[in-house]
Amino acid sequence: MSLINTEVKPFKATAFHNGKFVDVTEASLKGKWSVFFFYPADFTFICPTELGDLADNYAEFQKLGVEIYAVSTDTHFTHKAWHDSSETIKKIQFPMVGDPTLTISRNFEVLIEEAGLAERGTFVVDPHGKIQIIELNAGNVGRDANELLRKIKAAQYVAAHPGEVCPAKWKEGAGTLKPSLDLVGKI
Repeated sequence: MSLINTEVKPFKATAFHNGKFVDVTEASLKGKWSVFFFYPADFTFICPTELGDLADNYAEFQKLGVEIYAVSTDTHFTHKAWHDSSETIKKIQFPMVGDPTLTISRNFEVLIEEAGLAERGTFVVDPHGKIQIIELNAGNVGRDANELLRKIKAAQYVAAHPGEVCPAKWKEGAGTLKPSLDLVGKI
C-alpha cells in the first residue's frame, strides 16, 4: 500500500538541533511543510554529501516554510559527535533525528530489517501531516536538494490551486494544466 496521502504515524524521538537535544513528534509537523530525509548511517560516504547539499540549500527550504528532518537509526548522541567532527555536517542547521528504536523508519516503510538501517527515502509532508511526495533511492545513489526544492514548489502550488496540476519538469512560474475533457488526447 502506498503511503501517499496518509498521515504520518505517531512517533517520539530526540534530535540534535542547533547545539541542543530536542524532542520531535508527529505533532511537530502540523502547520508547516516538512521533509523527512532518511539515510543509512552517520560517518559514511554518500550520506554526508546529501546532507551537505541540503545544508547548502537550507535557506531556500526555509523561504518555502519547509523544515527538514534528517533521520537515521543512529542515536542523537552519534549525530552530535558527527556534527562536531565533520566540516560538512557542521553546516547543518536542521534537526538530525535519532531513530535507534527503528520506529520512524518502520512507520515510513524504509527500514532494512536485517541491517537495522534506513533506505535513502525522502518524504514531503504537508501542513496537515499527510505525505505528498515519496522518493526512494538505492543505497549507492545520492539525492539532489535542487530537485527536491522543485518538487516541493510543485506540491505547494497544487495545494494552493485546486484543480490545477504541474506537468513534468514544471518550474515555479511556468504554466500548469487544468485537467478536463477538452485536454484528453491533446497533450
